[in-house]
Amino acid sequence: MANKLNSLAHTKWLCKYHIVFIPKYRRKIIYNQYRRDLQEYIRLLCKYKGVEIIEGHMMPDHVHLLLSIPPKISVASFMGYLKGKSALMMFDKHANLKYKFGNRHFWAEGYYVTTVGLNEATITKYIRDQEKKDRVTDKLISHEYEDPFRGGKK
Repeated sequence: MANKLNSLAHTKWLCKYHIVFIPKYRRKIIYNQYRRDLQEYIRLLCKYKGVEIIEGHMMPDHVHLLLSIPPKISVASFMGYLKGKSALMMFDKHANLKYKFGNRHFWAEGYYVTTVGLNEATITKYIRDQEKKDRVTDKLISHEYEDPFRGGKK
């Protein structure tokens, strides 16, 4: 995967970040009827700020993004904007969420971020494979166990 330099007026840049953030109380709410709306809002908000989504995936209880953010925007200010505006957009469209999340806080405080260097392909694959790994883990965990004391299923 070739690393393409971006340009501003007097700057050449390559600033990529792997970012993970979660809904408040880590509620598994993203996958249901809200997933499509959140994807649309995040795409739109990134476009407004000139942020490129290289890879992204919505898990039931967290969001993974691989973003190229221009150096004129700090990661902290962009994440404040992204989480704040997307929450407002969600509450405007889905008024019932105000009661579940209270005080108009859809996302939990904070986020995880790491810079992406030459391992972009590895991080992209990790984000793409997240859902598959979770499904395999859920299948391993959710099978019924034999009760060793009664001889039947629990």
